[in-house]
Amino acid sequence: MKAVRFHGANDLRYEDIPVPKVGKGQVKVRPAWVGICGSGQIVKSHIVAHLLTSGTDLHEYMGGPNLCPTTPHPITGETVPLTFGHEFSGTIEEVGEEVNDYKPGDRVAIQPIIYDGTCGACLDGLHNCCWSNGFVGLSAGWGGGLAEHIVIPTTTLYRLPDNVPLEIGALIEPLAVGWHAVKISPFKKGDAVLILGGGPIGISVILALKAKGADKIIVSELSQRRQEFAKRFGADHVINPLKEDVVKRCRELCDGQGVHVVYDCAGVQAGLDAAVHATRPRGTIVNIAIWEKACSIVPNDLTFKERKYMGVATYAVGDFQEVIDAISSGSMKPDEMITQRIKLTEVEEKGFKTLINDKDNQVKILVEVGGGR
Repeated sequence: MKAVRFHGANDLRYEDIPVPKVGKGQVKVRPAWVGICGSGQIVKSHIVAHLLTSGTDLHEYMGGPNLCPTTPHPITGETVPLTFGHEFSGTIEEVGEEVNDYKPGDRVAIQPIIYDGTCGACLDGLHNCCWSNGFVGLSAGWGGGLAEHIVIPTTTLYRLPDNVPLEIGALIEPLAVGWHAVKISPFKKGDAVLILGGGPIGISVILALKAKGADKIIVSELSQRRQEFAKRFGADHVINPLKEDVVKRCRELCDGQGVHVVYDCAGVQAGLDAAVHATRPRGTIVNIAIWEKACSIVPNDLTFKERKYMGVATYAVGDFQEVIDAISSGSMKPDEMITQRIKLTEVEEKGFKTLINDKDNQVKILVEVGGGR
């Protein structure tokens, strides 16, 4: 079968690999649509690499291997080269022994976290914080979505309702990142929020907030095109931090108090500095971004106003289903996130190179593998 395989920095190959065989508790899926993950920060540190999902595909291509294993992965035991693709939907082709809940023809989205199930985090139900975790399409083991077939365990599957098309199913993974961040933050309906960064993850946060009843969403974003995207998806106010004082403007928009919650999707020092001072007393700064380098924060800026700073990592059990339910009910409408559709043979030229050279005009590029609705 054909697959797009990552061999190293700037080395993607469209090549033939064996068709995988279905084992006990597994299904064979024909990927339909696959998103290219193309925003975020490049991370060299192996301490945090296992948490990186924002921008992984593009950053592995540009400067990897970073997350993709060069020594045997602790769970999969595999290394580069590997098949890319962790944001995808597909149709089940074959089911293995002891699979009773799924059948050929079922349409599914795939939750790509690989976890050991035995560490303290997993035993607490925090698979996203597994000490050894990896991802389908980034850690080998089960392959990736950019292939004509993939065999994966049923624990990764989420059935799509009839009114959720397969191409929208490929958006569930990045949408779940924003959903999870909002869900575990202290946000409540009526709160004012600031989002740093208007890329795909920033947009996923906007959509999650809108679905949960937010009525004052402020976005700080440099790019004019991404400012326009933010407004289209529901931002009430957009600030260009090069032209306006983010702290002053947030306080003006929030009765002099500042916002209740900040979601940092950018991971830059200047943004963090502004976020702290744009947050009202007892407000919270939520870090979604993966930082390229160490940052600094003044503890007294938190202490004297009883502000909180917290991190969030990908998504947890239940988040995928909640996103699917929100899309099915119409409370989340992500269709316009798709800015380009390409073929499997075009992944490098029209996918990765477009994200490098024309990033500001893209939200989500989808690759048609099997296609369909």
